[in-house]
Amino acid sequence: MKKITLIIVLLFGAGVYSQNYNIKNIEANTKYSDFGVTYYGENTAIYASSKKTKQSRNKKWYLNKQPFLDLYKATITNTGEFTESELFSKDLNTKMHESNVTFTKDLKTVYFSRDNYNSKKYKTDDKGWVLIQLYKADIDAEGNWKNIIKLPFNSDQFDTGHPSLNSNDTKLYFTSNRPGSLGLTDIWAVDINKDGTYGEPYNLGPEVNTVKSEMFPHIDADDVLYYSSNGKKDGNGGLDIYAIEIQNKKGVGEAVNLGFPINSAKDDFSLVFQNGKKTGHFSSNREGGKGDDDIYFFEELVNPIATKCKQFVQGTVREKESQALLPGALVTLYDAKGDKVESTIADQFAVFNFKVNCDSSYKVTAVKDYYDMDEKTFASSNEANLELALNLDLTSGEFVYVRGKLMVKINPIYFDLDKSFIRPDAQIELERVVRIMEKYPKLKINLGSHTDSRAHDDYNWSLSTRRARSTKNWIVRKGIDPARIKAEGFGETELVNKCSNGVNCSEEDHQLNRRTEFVIVNPEVIKEVDGAVDLVSTKSNDIR
Repeated sequence: MKKITLIIVLLFGAGVYSQNYNIKNIEANTKYSDFGVTYYGENTAIYASSKKTKQSRNKKWYLNKQPFLDLYKATITNTGEFTESELFSKDLNTKMHESNVTFTKDLKTVYFSRDNYNSKKYKTDDKGWVLIQLYKADIDAEGNWKNIIKLPFNSDQFDTGHPSLNSNDTKLYFTSNRPGSLGLTDIWAVDINKDGTYGEPYNLGPEVNTVKSEMFPHIDADDVLYYSSNGKKDGNGGLDIYAIEIQNKKGVGEAVNLGFPINSAKDDFSLVFQNGKKTGHFSSNREGGKGDDDIYFFEELVNPIATKCKQFVQGTVREKESQALLPGALVTLYDAKGDKVESTIADQFAVFNFKVNCDSSYKVTAVKDYYDMDEKTFASSNEANLELALNLDLTSGEFVYVRGKLMVKINPIYFDLDKSFIRPDAQIELERVVRIMEKYPKLKINLGSHTDSRAHDDYNWSLSTRRARSTKNWIVRKGIDPARIKAEGFGETELVNKCSNGVNCSEEDHQLNRRTEFVIVNPEVIKEVDGAVDLVSTKSNDIR
């Protein structure tokens, strides 16, 4: 097999046998190289070929004396055959090699491999080779591919090609021999950000890659990666096609050789599944074919990677004493070895969920600024699709979130009826406020005093204002700078329940509205104090 520098003639190896597939050589193959199928919608295949046509340029590549590769499209029949084959796009095809494409779900963006060729000029590496690069293009209203650009993580000094998008277009898998590769070529991936930029490419690791060559990735909707390798011990010879589940940017377990008849003693590669079906196409230069590389249609009879038993764990993060919901908490799942599996942020209802393997042990932790961490261990059963409930309760020694506001955590401050002087029991709680403000010398608070609705509105406003001023004055007399406290009375304007004018409520319900709150204005200064809020740094590190 000779085509471009990523596709290499490889050595024979050990055999693996399994009859998990039916295959056939399609009629559209030629004596030239035909390979690398991708689906463009339900009934159209895009593939690479060096065959001669009236429309193609037919300029020959010196290494195999065949025309340069172009992209073709064809209609797929119910039996996997290709009909009405023609050049795919005059905008994408050039006089150099093009091959291996992948499309976004809306079919409006294509990623494809091409020789390092731009503006009718090619570039070489330091050794004089023209290397493969990844390109991107968008379709316009007339159906033409425009805005053709090289992706920013290409380089003139190494190959980058064979793209495959995941099911939600957030990750792009590809082949490269860039620095950091374990072997001759490796499978890599890169995150695609919402703004269209790209993250830092990452290697899928030794579960996927070897010291030899891995290439032609295809990631399916279940995050199972199909790819070719000649570096595995159980290979049949040349490139063999393998499958492995991808989690957390690496392979899980050992890659599974798809066996005979998918794999042969020659090179087998570029396996893809039709959307939602057990059928698809792959490529091979095995004996008995029609040309250099041929396209084969296959039907999967048995999935070589049996669907793993999965269970779902769901829980809620709350403040332990008040049972208030704590949305925004960072929840992390660890396996039995203590390795991090996944992290998530509790949603607006403080709910989190994970998908876990059956019959396995885990630990889950929750952290949030100004709270101590909670953790729980659990074990899943061997019953598939079972839902587990697991709640986490966080404690706070100094602060608490109430109705979305960070406040000093104290017991309720009570006043005598119609009075605003500080009672002895209230002084105990205010001493706690003073200690916290001394501990955090830059901390500023909004001191708010509230009443219930059982009096005239103006009277309640005046009473709450007197109580707020009285409370502030008491704290200031203890040495706290008055500029750090804004005292304000709200009367009955911010009730926490339904007990407004004329509503019949219990004394306990009315008491919930008679409160004094100390809302933190600048919580960021808490982190500046050594030893304070130890878990703040833990949260930041996990997110990164």
